[in-house]
Amino acid sequence: MSLKKTISMTVNGLPVTAEIEPRKHLVDFLREDLHLKGPHLGCEQGACGACTVKVNGQIIRGCLYLAIQADGAEVETIEGLTKSGALADLQESFMRHNAMQCGFCSSGMLLAAAELIEQRPKASREEVREWISGNYCRCTGYHSIVDAIVDVLDARANGQKIKPVVAHA
Repeated sequence: MSLKKTISMTVNGLPVTAEIEPRKHLVDFLREDLHLKGPHLGCEQGACGACTVKVNGQIIRGCLYLAIQADGAEVETIEGLTKSGALADLQESFMRHNAMQCGFCSSGMLLAAAELIEQRPKASREEVREWISGNYCRCTGYHSIVDAIVDVLDARANGQKIKPVVAHA
């Protein structure tokens, strides 16, 4: 007798149906079964934020969320949000401020930042720090990440766009 269950969901705009073990976490399903490597496995306890993805428009910790819980849901990862352009100004600002050093925390940090900007478009620098405090970063010391997010908040408040940095050879 198989213990596997069939689940269906939409991942980054594409329908997905799979047979999984009911105990499989969403981040493991995304990484192992769908080969989406943006969400990372860090602490596996929901503390670091590296596994952050969106389910039905809300960010969640993929290491604490079972894939079977996402049955029938809309799941978005950094790959899908990057392709759609939804994070373009944040990604540009992160690059401009050198807030993507090793990249391990970047997908979770970008998703947290995007949710902050959506829910609190007038957030203060201190609110930004508080909001992203659930996402660990060992490389940047957070200053560059906060600078990048604040720049996007300011640009959007002023109706401006973050312009791409043009590299010269």
